Amino acid sequence: MCLAIPGKIIRIKDDVALVDYGSEKRQGKIVDGEYSIGDYVIIQGGLVIEKIPEKQAMDWLEAFLK
Repeated sequence: MCLAIPGKIIRIKDDVALVDYGSEKRQGKIVDGEYSIGDYVIIQGGLVIEKIPEKQAMDWLEAFLK
């Protein structure tokens, strides 16, 4: 089982988003949907699969850090 943690998009080039997780950065390929710098997303298997509302992402991150 995997635990998906939201990260913030800090750069988009072509169809690849660079996502910042605080302690590391990862790239994810955008295959569907509209994404912008500053969006919080979930990456799974190297693909950006879901945009997460900022409030929900902050709540998740706060719970993970407790």
